[in-house]
Amino acid sequence: MQTLLAGALAVFGFAPFGMFPLSVVALVVLFRVWHRCESAAQAARAGFTFGMGLFSFGVGWVYVALHDYGYMHPLLAITATLLFAALISSPLALAGYALMRFRTSERVRLLLLMPALWVLAEWLRGLMFTGFPWLAFGYAQVPDSPLLGYAPVLGVYGVSLAVSVSAGLLLFVSQVRWSAAGKSALGGLGALWLLGAALQQVAWTQPNGDPLKVSLLQGNIQQDEKFSQEKLVATLETYRRLAQGSDARLIVLPETAFPLLRHNVPPYYQQILRDHVRQNGGDILIGAFEKEGGSYFNSVYSLGSAESQHYRKDHLVPFGEFIPLRGVLGWFINEVLQIPMGDLSSGGDMQAPLAVAGQQVAVNICYEDVFGEEIIRALPQATLLVNVTNDAWYGESNAAVQHNQMSQMRARETGRMMLRATNTGVTSVIGTDGQVLAQLLQHEEGVLTAQVQGYTGSTPYVRWGNVAVLILLASMLGAAARYSRL
Repeated sequence: MQTLLAGALAVFGFAPFGMFPLSVVALVVLFRVWHRCESAAQAARAGFTFGMGLFSFGVGWVYVALHDYGYMHPLLAITATLLFAALISSPLALAGYALMRFRTSERVRLLLLMPALWVLAEWLRGLMFTGFPWLAFGYAQVPDSPLLGYAPVLGVYGVSLAVSVSAGLLLFVSQVRWSAAGKSALGGLGALWLLGAALQQVAWTQPNGDPLKVSLLQGNIQQDEKFSQEKLVATLETYRRLAQGSDARLIVLPETAFPLLRHNVPPYYQQILRDHVRQNGGDILIGAFEKEGGSYFNSVYSLGSAESQHYRKDHLVPFGEFIPLRGVLGWFINEVLQIPMGDLSSGGDMQAPLAVAGQQVAVNICYEDVFGEEIIRALPQATLLVNVTNDAWYGESNAAVQHNQMSQMRARETGRMMLRATNTGVTSVIGTDGQVLAQLLQHEEGVLTAQVQGYTGSTPYVRWGNVAVLILLASMLGAAARYSRL
């Protein structure tokens, strides 16, 4: 029960609550329980229950998508949500089990082993079953924690490591009190946070060209109306009106703003948009589906002064955009969830940035922006990041603000501004420091217009990706193994 409550408490460290020190406090509780475990089974159970508290409470919005828009029976939706929480809690159970395979000193266990295993579990969760890195503790440090300074160097998992080491140091101090070792640990904790604050002051990237006026459109099309043929004309009219009301050089529409295939969009309608943005020497980015041969893609394409280009989503959502084990589970997507365009193809992982409005724009669609190691593929060529998404699937839950917080991390990691155009929110402009510079209210139609700046150069994370933090984790585990008594 103690670890279950600690996991639930940790959720308040994330958006929209923003109490980032709670991530450290929650880990102190987990590490304390782990430290007292006498068997691998006990430690695995403690890790698992912590995960269940964290994910049942923190990503309970999965229920909204399954029940409200997937039309799943409430009991079945609750069961599916809990099973999902259990699945993504499994790496923490493995971490607890692995912890007990080492026989080390208290110092090694608290300062090396537990912090490294925690972050390794987060990294594994970001890979398994195509990856779900939601609620990695590094994200809770966005945007105000001094530890965010580690993001451009080691990425979100490096920030998580700073959080977990902080928890280990605090617990170690509580064990040894005001001994010389305790005072050294407190000094190390202070140095860790001061270094993070100092790294915040480093300008890793440089402005590129003149500021650019952009408009991000939020159509606020309700999810249960989005794919309705009866509402199609009204949807197209909404985006025409919003686009023509802007004189920005770059206009961005949300994911699948046009809920139909690109070649089915009326030519005269596309010409209206093209002519409008050409008046300002600019371009418009449009979310729509594309078909090539027998394959369908979730895409963003450009119209305007530059030659038309497209980006096709690479990292697809399992069950939402492609069907794992199609022969077994295809009926579940088609008959139970009834998700439109639920079996798409990947656009590939080496797509070039779009050359629009005088910038090199790296587009990512939906939850592609939660994978930092994938975002950096377009860098350092890209000067701006653009995310288009539709979080209407999750109603008025915390999913959208959590998603926006993860976009803030991508801006901090890469030293690039992030522009987010969403259907119902959060539509925002994010600075290179991870701060939200402007945003629209959720669940309202609107246009967010702002002056933004392109950037060039590479942060250490852009150069190394997750390799650096993985080497660091391996070194910590190797040191723990060396000092193990078995």
